[in-house]
This record gives sequence, C-alpha cells and structure tokens, in this order.
Amino acid sequence: MSGNLNSPNPIQPLSVGSVVSAGIRLYRSHLKKYFLIALKAYAWLLVPIYGWVKFYALSALISRLAFGELVNQPESVSSGKRFVNSRLWEFFVNMILMLAISIGIMLGSVLIGSLLIGIPTALLGGLQDANPANIGIIILITLVVIIITFSGILWIGTRFYLVDVPLAIEDDVNGSSTINRSWELTKGNIFRILLISLIGFLITIPIQFIIQIITTIIQLIFTTLLKEDILSSSIISFMLTFGLSFVGGALILPFWQTVKAVVYYDLRSRREGLGLQLRDHDI
Repeated sequence: MSGNLNSPNPIQPLSVGSVVSAGIRLYRSHLKKYFLIALKAYAWLLVPIYGWVKFYALSALISRLAFGELVNQPESVSSGKRFVNSRLWEFFVNMILMLAISIGIMLGSVLIGSLLIGIPTALLGGLQDANPANIGIIILITLVVIIITFSGILWIGTRFYLVDVPLAIEDDVNGSSTINRSWELTKGNIFRILLISLIGFLITIPIQFIIQIITTIIQLIFTTLLKEDILSSSIISFMLTFGLSFVGGALILPFWQTVKAVVYYDLRSRREGLGLQLRDHDI
C-alpha cells in the first residue's frame, strides 16, 4: 500500500468535482464501518492526552482504509488499527510539533501584522490627531495587512492538510517527516485543496443544521417538562446535547477523512505515478 512508485510522466490531476464525488462514494459505501471508528475516536476525546492521540490515530485510520479501497487493496479494520496503534508515539510527536508550529505561526502573524500596521500608523501621526486622509490610509493599510495575514495563514495551513495521512499509510515516515511529506505533496495545489474543502464544508452544512435543530428541540422539551427543576433540566439537556454533538461529529469526520484520502491518492498519483483506478463496484 505504501510503496514509492516513481514516474517521469505524472498523470493529470482529478478535477475538484471528481475528488469530492469519490469521497462521497467512499463515505456512503462504508458509512457504518467508518462511523463506528469515528464514534470510538470521539469517545477517546474524553481521556486527556492519550485519548486525544487515539482520536488523531483513529481519524487517520479512516483515511488509510479509504486509500486501501482506492488502490484496490482493501484492508480490514483490525489490520489497519494494528498499524496505526503501532505508531501512537509518532502521532503524539506529530501532534506536539503541529501545535508548536501553529502557535509559532499565530504569534509570528500577530507580531508581523502589528509591525506592518503600527509603523505606518506612527509615521502618520497616529489615529488621534491624524487628518481624515491619514486615517483613511491607516484603515486601508490595516485591511490589506489583515487580508495578507489571513491568506498567509490559510496558505501555510493548507500545506499541512495531509500531515496525518502519510503517517497512517506509508512505512518510511515518522511524526516529523510526515509534515515534510504533506508539504511536498500539496505543493502547487493550494487552491484546489481550498476549493475541495469549501465544497466539502457546504456539503456538511445540512447535517450540522439538522443536528442543531434536534439539539434545540431537545432543550425546549426538557426546559418545558422540568421547568420547576432547572438544575436537572440543564444537566439532562447538556448531556443529550453533548452526546448529539459526538454523534454529529462522528457522521461528519469520515467524510472529511475519505475526501482527504482521495486528495492524497490524487497527489501521489500525479507525482509518483500511482495507478489511478477508482473502483466503481464497491466504493
């Protein structure tokens, strides 16, 4: 599954629509299996640190199983789980590194943005005594800096889109090298990945909307039935809402992970000549 196949003639990429469609087909065909994995992953979130690593690994397991379907090498859940469990330490290392990188990016963005806004503002005399023209320039500079900073964060974040997938699939990566692997695979594909993510988000909106409606109805029912016992009503309502949020997350997570598997498959296909054959009969 993880062999490095090289080709001097990379094939053309799948279209954005094809990537999303393949993800939907995988999600629909294996919904029960992927949902149960995702539900277990969310249950692990209740356990600090170790449980968070398990959530990360089980999420990546879904991508591994989906990738196996794409390359005509379907794998059992137990086999895939053994592989990702053997790499829990690497998943932990990757989580720590990504947390450190994220903090560094945010702090760097705030620092650079503050300097780019603060220096021109000081040179123009600040906002208090500045004339309308200078205030307009300062506002314009601020908007430009915000847009550039946000775009930069989005660009860098997209380069890390696949960090968990190679770690769950490839043999020769670890918690740190999988970051470089994601950076390498996503090169030149930022806009496509962003567009795929946008379409995926729009597709999941109905599920989120339905869950929100059900949650609101439950809260209203218990508030009405137990209006004289506000504490009990609040506790029951919170527990049910919490449970529904887990179920909702477990419904949505497999979709994102299957789409991510298709993106990974597509990028490897073009860069390394992995045979591009989507199975129609099962996925």
